[in-house]
Amino acid sequence: MNKFLAWCAHLYTALGLVAAAGMAVCIVDGGPLAFRWAFLLMIVATLIDATDGTLARLVKVKKTLPGFDGRRLDDLIDFHTYTTLPLLLVWRARLLPPGQEAWLLVPLLASAYGFCQTGAKTDDGYFLGFPSYWNVIAFYLYVLQLPPWAVVVVLLAFVLLTFIPARYLYPTQRGRLNRITNLLGAVWAACLTWAVLRLPDTMALGLDVDECTRVVVMVSLIFPAYYLGVSWWVTWKLVGR
Repeated sequence: MNKFLAWCAHLYTALGLVAAAGMAVCIVDGGPLAFRWAFLLMIVATLIDATDGTLARLVKVKKTLPGFDGRRLDDLIDFHTYTTLPLLLVWRARLLPPGQEAWLLVPLLASAYGFCQTGAKTDDGYFLGFPSYWNVIAFYLYVLQLPPWAVVVVLLAFVLLTFIPARYLYPTQRGRLNRITNLLGAVWAACLTWAVLRLPDTMALGLDVDECTRVVVMVSLIFPAYYLGVSWWVTWKLVGR
């Protein structure tokens, strides 16, 4: 029974890979509703990633199945759902200036660097360097329809943050700040899900979402700003010791 439960926990993690496959199909299809479904699957994959660790610890997967590395499976899935597929969506949605699509290789390589760092997750419960939330960046770039040059600036800015060893909140870890972040994050995720469901059936450059959805999306930026601000504040406090 213990082994069965442990394999169930790993299967739950692997569902993120199923979501990734669905995202890839939607992005490549690029038809009506395709990007909407891609973003919904990104939300599903993020929800799985946020909860599978708790389930794995509950059934003691490391002790029960020592020959299977669930963390490696998790990293493999995360690289697709947080990096490669969101960047593919940015390309497929043509958010970059024509002929400038190669800029997407920069965050791709930066994210690979971040994922492969042995200290990417610190002993005191933080991410070190920007934790490759390219799915979030892709969503805001897509919905807000920034000028193409601004898209490049945003991408390069977060690439730079990948290499700066600042600490970023790791919401699934313990601590008062993480509890507050999880509470705010739940509200934020609900707002994003609502906004995704209201996206136009087709989304091209210059085609705006309705005013109510745009307002909700703009207000939802408060949470990413909070996350970055608190993370940098924590870094400043720790460096100042």
